[in-house]
Amino acid sequence: MENSVLEIKNASLDIKKDNVLEDITLRMEQGKVYGLLGRNGAGKTTLLSLIASFRKPTRGAITIDGQDPFENESLMAQVDFLYEVDYSEEHRTPMNLCRLTKRYKDNFDLNYAEALFEGFGIPRDKPTNRLSKGQQSAVNAIIGLASNAPITIFDEVTNGMDAPSREFFYEKVVEANARNPRIMILSTHIVSEMEYLFDEVIVIHHGKVMVQEPIDVFLERGFKVTGPKEKVTHFTQSMDVLARQDLGPTRSDMVLGHMDEAQQAEARSNHLNISPLKLQELFIRMTEEKENVQ
Repeated sequence: MENSVLEIKNASLDIKKDNVLEDITLRMEQGKVYGLLGRNGAGKTTLLSLIASFRKPTRGAITIDGQDPFENESLMAQVDFLYEVDYSEEHRTPMNLCRLTKRYKDNFDLNYAEALFEGFGIPRDKPTNRLSKGQQSAVNAIIGLASNAPITIFDEVTNGMDAPSREFFYEKVVEANARNPRIMILSTHIVSEMEYLFDEVIVIHHGKVMVQEPIDVFLERGFKVTGPKEKVTHFTQSMDVLARQDLGPTRSDMVLGHMDEAQQAEARSNHLNISPLKLQELFIRMTEEKENVQ
């Protein structure tokens, strides 16, 4: 598939009487890594299950290169959805799992998988159910990276991995997308570690898309003001303050919005420190239940 495009248009999903997803509209393009962020229960995994054709939307449409992938065998094979799997009864070895995957994923690269097993330090010929939780997670990650699927989805795939394994996975995400450009979706709670991987950020909240933006644009949504309490309080009094932190005589306000030139000049004249927000800070504050900041 050349220059794959995934489009979701006004998609909603009802399960029994519950509206789980509502009016989801997204567009994703080949060669980009998308960070899917949301609190527990926001609907991230449910959205990913729609993309992977595990479910069909109640309303709206999902298309890959203009075609509906649901029950479309050729298109469904182009999507690889990696999520936490119970391997307690899996007696096959990781390498056998890869060979099995190769049977229905034509683009699966067994040689690359072997190199990844070596990089992760995973024994290829030991029964998968005898591997540690972190090693089993790495097996999932390897299958996704080596699949070369035009749409590759990792749903909390680093759960259980230790820090070196997670870092190795992040390096390989960049490498894999350079080797074989695809649409790559990473759903994660470890936002601070993965921030540098994302080309675009998608935030889902209460079953709705709050935002889809390039990460540099998203991070321009807010800033932090730090300085003497009275000066900071006066400076931010008419702004949308997301959070406030005091340390002795110093105050740090997290603000949603942009500063104009006059505000920038005022900050400089009052010797206030203005710094950008980190992705995790902004995501947490945008999706928490609003309270009055005192």
